Amino acid sequence: MNLVLFCIYSAVTLLSIIFLALREFHMLQLNGYKTPEHSWWMRKNYKRYIFPFFLYIAQFVLLWTDVSVLTAAAFSLLNLSIAISNKPGKKFKKPFVLTARVKRMLTTFFIIIAAVFGLAIAVGMQRCKCGDLEPFLFNAPLSFILVGSALYLTPILVPLANLINKPIEKAIQNWYINDARKKLASMPSLHKVGITGSYGKTSMKFYLSELLNSQYETLKTPESFNTPMGVTITVRRDLKPTHEYFICEMGARRVHEIKELCGIADPHDGIITSVGPQHLETFGSIKNVLNTKFELADAVSPLGKLYLNGDNDLIREKSSEYPNAVTYGLRDDNNWRASDIAVSDKGTEFTVTSPEGASCRFTTKLLGEHSVLNLTGAIAYACGTGIPMEKLVLPVKRIAAVPHRLQLLDKGNGVTFIDDAYNSNPSGCRAALAVLELFDACRILVTPGMVELGAKQEALNYEFGQEAAKSCDFIVLVGKNQTEPIYNGIKDSGYNMENVYVADNLNDALAKVNSYTTDKKKVVLLENDLPDNY
Repeated sequence: MNLVLFCIYSAVTLLSIIFLALREFHMLQLNGYKTPEHSWWMRKNYKRYIFPFFLYIAQFVLLWTDVSVLTAAAFSLLNLSIAISNKPGKKFKKPFVLTARVKRMLTTFFIIIAAVFGLAIAVGMQRCKCGDLEPFLFNAPLSFILVGSALYLTPILVPLANLINKPIEKAIQNWYINDARKKLASMPSLHKVGITGSYGKTSMKFYLSELLNSQYETLKTPESFNTPMGVTITVRRDLKPTHEYFICEMGARRVHEIKELCGIADPHDGIITSVGPQHLETFGSIKNVLNTKFELADAVSPLGKLYLNGDNDLIREKSSEYPNAVTYGLRDDNNWRASDIAVSDKGTEFTVTSPEGASCRFTTKLLGEHSVLNLTGAIAYACGTGIPMEKLVLPVKRIAAVPHRLQLLDKGNGVTFIDDAYNSNPSGCRAALAVLELFDACRILVTPGMVELGAKQEALNYEFGQEAAKSCDFIVLVGKNQTEPIYNGIKDSGYNMENVYVADNLNDALAKVNSYTTDKKKVVLLENDLPDNY
């Protein structure tokens, strides 16, 4: 009887382990496979582990006291509930990708699990009588406890598997990175452009690619491939001998990560779009952010050019160390400057003036002055490659919004969404609210707030709430705890709090948006849909 009971308990627990491990590996993947960062994330999200911890203690105590059909069945059902709560099927912003690295970690993880299960069986076998299986595990509660431990320790065993595999992964990564370097070195005529910034780098990459492609065969790193392996994959998989320009987006969450990327891409030119309070929990200070972004400036070829957003005060101050840098922006003292900006809900018109005084009028479907800022930088760089400014008018007009970055989505039924889901910084949030104000409509904000802002997170979200109160007819906050500073900022602004709703999740928020009745068309700003690990 106990053998059957143990088999059923083990099978249910193993199913739970599989589902829970896949979810934990997904979170580890979203945290960049970095154990310190993942450990910090686990501490921040400690509440998700409280109930399983007490459940584990209860199993330990009760199963140690008595392995009965009732206790084993009860805990089998409880373990099954963990499997159900973590079962695959949920749609994620960034779905779990079963990469070769993940497969290697899963192999290591399940070797650990197999060892634990093997130990549990060995404990039971020691209590067998002369090969008689009847009393198998009859007096071996430790066997049940060991199997249960494998489940409840899964959140720890997942990063442990990552640590065990670290030397192997480092060797594999180095091989691929060196191969990518060799491929880049074999193309001396390829012009490599590095783009970094706290925000705006993806938009700049997209805009610049569209402009350069009007005359040169250009490759850009796709989507969010802005890590060492993302750049390496792009070079090894997509770079062809016919490419003339390679635009490399460079992301960073820690000091010296831009330097590491430059060691792979070896950029001729560099563009720094912004420096601001983002990823402060890993950078530690805004000074570290600034110095890390300028690691790109230090890596630029002596014969290359450095383009800087001259409207950013931190960049402007640092630019004195780089006298040959080319500045762009809306301020009059920039080398390349945009002026006479006319913004409406249909698009934007603006004039760009070169350092020599030549000017040209541009029209774009993109919304807002911040889009003009990035376009000005892209135009400045494209002209620096030899493309006349007049030949960029049509390419600029054709540029569409980058997905999830102030992307207009008309859903019909009198509702238009401004999808700014991938935005997560104070400057971008202000720009998004400015765009929302352009519309003569019922303006609705849906947001869970900003994260990874370190000690400034509460204050910056409070300011966001105050700004939102000036721009929105209705405000829907997603998540009570996360959005409390925003709520307080709205309340302290004297806003009508009857028009504020705190939703449990995005589906609840959208249902609330649909429930609003108004004579005007509804324009809904989806601001910063937080990453799945939040």
